[in-house]
Amino acid sequence: MGKPNIFEQSLDKNAANYAALTPLSFLARAARVYPDKSAVIHGGMHRTYAEFYRRCRQLGGALRGRGIGAGDTVSVMSPNAPAMLEAHYGVPMCGAVLNAINFRLDADTIAFILNHGEAKVLLTDREFSTVIAEALKKVKQKITVIDVDDTAAGDGEFIGEKNYEAFLDEGDAQFDWQPPADEWHGISLNYTSGTTGNPKGVVYHHRGAYLNALGNALAFGLTADSVYLWTLPMFHCNGWTYTWAVTAVGGTHVCLRQVEPKLIFPMIRDHRVTHMCGAPIVLNMLVHAPDGDKVRFGHTVEVATGGAAPPSAVILAMEKMGFRVAHLYGLTETYGPATVCAWQPQWNELSPDEQALKMARQGVNHATLEDAMVADPETMRPVPADGATIGELMLRGNTVMKGYLKNPGAGGEAFTGGWFHTGDLGVVHADGYVEIKDRSKDIIISGGENISSLEVEEALYKHPQIMEAAVVARPDETWGESPCAFVTLKPGAQETAAEDIIQWCRDRLASFKIPRTVVFGPLPKTSTGKIQKFVLRERAGEMG
Repeated sequence: MGKPNIFEQSLDKNAANYAALTPLSFLARAARVYPDKSAVIHGGMHRTYAEFYRRCRQLGGALRGRGIGAGDTVSVMSPNAPAMLEAHYGVPMCGAVLNAINFRLDADTIAFILNHGEAKVLLTDREFSTVIAEALKKVKQKITVIDVDDTAAGDGEFIGEKNYEAFLDEGDAQFDWQPPADEWHGISLNYTSGTTGNPKGVVYHHRGAYLNALGNALAFGLTADSVYLWTLPMFHCNGWTYTWAVTAVGGTHVCLRQVEPKLIFPMIRDHRVTHMCGAPIVLNMLVHAPDGDKVRFGHTVEVATGGAAPPSAVILAMEKMGFRVAHLYGLTETYGPATVCAWQPQWNELSPDEQALKMARQGVNHATLEDAMVADPETMRPVPADGATIGELMLRGNTVMKGYLKNPGAGGEAFTGGWFHTGDLGVVHADGYVEIKDRSKDIIISGGENISSLEVEEALYKHPQIMEAAVVARPDETWGESPCAFVTLKPGAQETAAEDIIQWCRDRLASFKIPRTVVFGPLPKTSTGKIQKFVLRERAGEMG
């Protein structure tokens, strides 16, 4: 028997030396340290941190008063407006789990999410009343619907039992929320784009949300002077956890319902925005905005982008306008950003094209992610750092999801060997930086949204004239990638135009999933009859 460890004797956790990590504590601190500072700006509305905290506590209290607590799901359908930001604090304050829904989804998918997550309350912005009303017809459980009547919600109808502001009045501004009994408890539920049909529910815990928020603050250089413009959807990985990160440093949130250059440029100037995030399409949109929409500002704006790295021409154009671009990588399963292409000082001496090649790398793990490796998924042996040997990117640490809701099989497979398998294939360069080369599951990333090729193919196969279909990514100057459908018509089929097939998909899929290109003809196959998607990707790439 070994010698007793003197550092473990009578040294137990207690209230004085241990507290469960939760990002809710960021707001409590910010309200205490910066009570009169602008926390949230929305149009002409400015709310201080004291007001922000009060409203979040009211939301938590109102939900608790309705019997909502641990183990319950509260869904929110909203653009980047104050109610969505408040839900990131108020919902977990009562112990419930926040489910921020992608407002671009169709009614069937929304209904699936509400049913699968067993939502008991739905806060829904009036702008989306039509699609929500359709989805609610297919919801199995009783659900309390609260309308959010935001300043620019449009002409949508009220479909809930009460207005959001009236609902807040049910709650106590001094609601005595408590950190979770266990920091492993769920804080949010986010749904991936389904790769085989229905999306998977990814569960985050308080500890991971806390740590990833701090990791983002470190990687992006957030401080109390930061002014963050919400060009990234808050529904996407909880806004890559910047919903909590900005508050952690006492920065200012600037809400934005619609991502339009004519709105973004004046807001950067008027609010002296310092930081913003978005898919490459957002950068491209700003670069190619009409001159009349562009407004000069006299400071540098840090921009973080994910997915495919922007082309060098876009990076240079952004820099000329006063932006500095950073490249991040992550997944829904990793709370958003997990790696960053940490910029090396010596890279400043490289040519613009050489700098773009460096920036194309997914980089190194965040300080708050335990580790990242590229390895053979069968042997789990890391690949050599030669920039050529392909392996699968794997991650592990506290900022990896708890697992998939009601899907332990998929979770077990994803965690094989004690690592989270991303499904992305890449290499490791001599300096240790990772660069992704391909996606093993043929996911298409369009405008920052993940699109399952299988889901689009399923819709195509239901077309009465189509015999075979395959969907791959095609390079798109606006969206980064867009779905390209290759189809073979049935023998004797009636002549079918590409627009007819696109309309068929438009009637069955969310708008961002619709193929923008349709190519007719036989599909390349292996000797066993498997469609050779890599050949189709090459063809799509040659289209430009």
